[in-house]
Amino acid sequence: MTATGTYLPKPGAAPLLRMIRAQAALETRMLLRNGEQLLLTVVIPSLVLVLFSSVNIVDTGATGDTGATGGSGDAVDFLAPGVLALAVLSTAFTGQAIATGFERRYGVLKRLAVSPMPRWALMAAKTCAVLVTEVLQIVLLTAIAFALGWSPQGDPLAVVLLLILGTAAFSGLGLLMAGTLKAEATLAAANLVFLLLLVGGGVIVSLDKFPGAARAVLELLPISALSGGLRDVLQDGAGMPWHDLAILAVWSVLGLGAAARFFRWE
Repeated sequence: MTATGTYLPKPGAAPLLRMIRAQAALETRMLLRNGEQLLLTVVIPSLVLVLFSSVNIVDTGATGDTGATGGSGDAVDFLAPGVLALAVLSTAFTGQAIATGFERRYGVLKRLAVSPMPRWALMAAKTCAVLVTEVLQIVLLTAIAFALGWSPQGDPLAVVLLLILGTAAFSGLGLLMAGTLKAEATLAAANLVFLLLLVGGGVIVSLDKFPGAARAVLELLPISALSGGLRDVLQDGAGMPWHDLAILAVWSVLGLGAAARFFRWE
């Protein structure tokens, strides 16, 4: 028997790590069940990789014997790192910003706000869900790239660090947008930014194709640092890309810090 006034299960908040783990699992299931999110995070990056590796549409800057984009192997060696960066952008920034923005609109976040889970823990859970989704993306895109003749080089540790910092940077920016703008504005702005960064972030077009002044500005963007760093390591076999890592670290601190400070639950 239990003593008078004793309740089982014991009332109170669950341990913080358990709350984050449960919320991250829920966020991951919701993300993987959403058809629009899968289009953005899986279908578009895969199509970009296959299409631009197989068809001579744009000058990627790769060289070879069969046209502006070189042979298929040359093209995919250039494109695969950029598409990995695009996958991070689509999941951590665009997809997360849109989903979170509409969660605010429909009152989901308002209900979470009265739970014991702090605001930063919700952001951590969403970031964990993004990381799980990105692992699945990277496995799929890597398999496609190998099928197209990709020959990656470089240090895997540098690749992992770039992907983690890139995820943190884009996740912070996505949550900042979703937590400060209306859902409709977030939808429009996130898609617009996605398209602009797809063209001007070194994903499918080398930044060397841009004028010097514009290139100097574009190189400071997180997508440029991520795609450029991945390309230096995976295509050229360069060492640890400290400059690109530093840019991503700054964006991570600024984005996550601003999101934690200005994010509104409703």
